[in-house]
Amino acid sequence: QVQLVESGGGLVQAGRSHRLSCVVSGSKFSIGLMGWYRQAPGKQRELVATITATGSATYADSVLGRFTISRDNAKNTAYLQMNSLKPEDTAVYYCSAHSIVPGGFWGRGTQVTVSS
Repeated sequence: QVQLVESGGGLVQAGRSHRLSCVVSGSKFSIGLMGWYRQAPGKQRELVATITATGSATYADSVLGRFTISRDNAKNTAYLQMNSLKPEDTAVYYCSAHSIVPGGFWGRGTQVTVSS
């Protein structure tokens, strides 16, 4: 059974940096695209960043230049480095991963709260 476990959430002051991690375990197949999404209270889940197995990344406009997604394929782990955090970055952050199995996989999320 494939499991994604996010870690690193917490309370951070605005302007500071923070890093999230996501470990994928239990997959019989290679992990391809990985991504980070977030959902703020009362809002829909939105894409934050994605990264392919070869390291090509895309970002939402709201985080471009502040957040960096990376991954360690040997460890089946993705990271989200968040710099210059803003109160509007407060959300539950979810990790996703895809293999040849249709549908993809999701973690349970980790809360990031940015105080002003």
